[in-house]
Amino acid sequence: MRLVGLTGGIGSGKSTVSEMFRALGATIIDADQVAREVVRPGEPALEEIARRFQGTLDASGQLDRAALAARIFSDPAERAALNAILHPRIQAEVQRRTEALAAAGVEQVLYDAALLVENGLHHAMAVIVVWVPPELQRTRLTARDGLSQAEAEMRIAAQAPLDAKRALATWVVDNAGTKEQTRQQVVAIWKALRGGGG
Repeated sequence: MRLVGLTGGIGSGKSTVSEMFRALGATIIDADQVAREVVRPGEPALEEIARRFQGTLDASGQLDRAALAARIFSDPAERAALNAILHPRIQAEVQRRTEALAAAGVEQVLYDAALLVENGLHHAMAVIVVWVPPELQRTRLTARDGLSQAEAEMRIAAQAPLDAKRALATWVVDNAGTKEQTRQQVVAIWKALRGGGG
């Protein structure tokens, strides 16, 4: 089975592009969705996070994402500690899902992961990068999440720059234009993937 990476940066529109691929019939494993599942109440990862990052569970025992984000985006050491808890569990679950899909006869899967490059996973697969100029990334992030400029800069800085990811891409989706312009690029990449291109 062929695994193709889909990545971008925060505020680049990767989720929108992922949904466009899904609408065309792509089978997608979403790393963000897996990450949410591994921190559900009762999961070992949540218990470990609660011990390491005290004060990050809400009254109902769910992960308080805003409280955790405030801790990790302002401190690289805290972010590394969280990644050490989450990433091995995410990778194990992604591997399990990949094997199940392969066993079911699925020939190609898109792995939608924001930190694909940061985690070194891009070496083993073709990669689609959703790209926007840095100033548009900042504007979209502050508008979408209600962040200050400083908060937006901190979150963008926590990921590899989009231009660096673009340099590693097999295909690039330039998401700075209209939704229809983005969709046309997605359709062209999907045709290439279906034809075995790349």
